[in-house]
Amino acid sequence: MPELTVVDWEIRIGTQVRAVRIAAGLTQTDLARAASLSETSVRSLERGAGSTLSTLIAVATVLDREEWLDAFDTRGTGPSPIELLRQSRKQAPIPQRVRRPRS
Repeated sequence: MPELTVVDWEIRIGTQVRAVRIAAGLTQTDLARAASLSETSVRSLERGAGSTLSTLIAVATVLDREEWLDAFDTRGTGPSPIELLRQSRKQAPIPQRVRRPRS
């Protein structure tokens, strides 16, 4: 299968958004209002005519499709990369300074 271009991805994502919106029984106007977006933004996203990440996040949230966004978070809720590095080197966490009130 050949690699998809950015335009190909925009069209694929737009098609998925449209299908989910229709399955949810929403019009483009309904979705735009619920996501606090313009109807033009929703139309552009669905057509694959260029959109912003903010628009995609707002639409995915309204359509209850946060898993689309979760797929980008490879780290999840686990330890940070620095914590993993310290664990692999068996280093103790860096102690934090505690300020004591003066007597």
